[in-house]
Amino acid sequence: MLGYALRRLLYVIPISLGVTILVFALVHLAPGDPLNAVVAPDAPASVVAKLKADYGFDKPLPLQYAQWLGRAVRGDLGLSVVNSRPVLDQLIIAVPNTLMLAVVATLIGFTLGAILGGLAGYFQGTWIDKFATGFGVAGVSVPHYWLGMVLVIIFGVELNWLPATGMGPGGSGSWEWNWVHIRHLILPAVTLSVIPCGIITRTVRAIVAEILSQEFVQALRAKGLLNGRTMLHVIKNVAPTVLAVMGLQLGYLLGGSILVETVFNWPGTGFLLNDAIFRRDIPMLQGTILVLAMFFVALNLIVDILQTLIDPRMRRT
Repeated sequence: MLGYALRRLLYVIPISLGVTILVFALVHLAPGDPLNAVVAPDAPASVVAKLKADYGFDKPLPLQYAQWLGRAVRGDLGLSVVNSRPVLDQLIIAVPNTLMLAVVATLIGFTLGAILGGLAGYFQGTWIDKFATGFGVAGVSVPHYWLGMVLVIIFGVELNWLPATGMGPGGSGSWEWNWVHIRHLILPAVTLSVIPCGIITRTVRAIVAEILSQEFVQALRAKGLLNGRTMLHVIKNVAPTVLAVMGLQLGYLLGGSILVETVFNWPGTGFLLNDAIFRRDIPMLQGTILVLAMFFVALNLIVDILQTLIDPRMRRT
């Protein structure tokens, strides 16, 4: 087990290097001049040249990549072109906000999806199965930004039950664990949870239905084992796959919450990305995408190791 974990850690090195290359290349392939956000169209050429030199945009791309990677390894993600503040300082504030939102949404989606999927797989062909399957299809089909706006209109405007924007009263960006702030978390978390809930529902339903048809389950029932004890064996076989799906969905939510955070004015990485895209803020784009990508790589590593701990059949020497 230890050898397998060490090998997986070694695989992370080339994967991370490939991620840095993709992040740097894709951002620079986008059209537009990154200095347009801070330089007037009629600015003197000397001013433009000096700004390019200050931000390192005057150097060849391979050299820019090498310098950027060297600084990133030391924890320096550069300065934002728009506000001249360190990118890392802004990410330190935004990442926990997005992580909190993504974790809560994943827990909601996992809990509801596992329950609905398990019931649908156990009661195949009944109205429970049809309801859960329909809910799963709807969950993966409805655009979450559209759903967010609908929830804002219903619960934030018409019923006035829940606040629609910000993390706290008055659109505050600070967070405290009390009911006043938790109310601001409910709508964006529910909105983000719909897609993972639909995916997990369909996944669990398919796996439970398949396992229940296998011979070892029939043998357990033939021996007179109670349904509850039989389901424990089913859950053990379902857990590795569901854990992998949940880990992937958490990674997707960390990087795919840009539209939801924009709808709810949630001050996370998605909000930073949205602003950086429109302002062509390359250092902010690179830094944010790199951090989110590294989170995704780390999550895959953790899920891979946890799977081997849960299911002995997956262990490798």
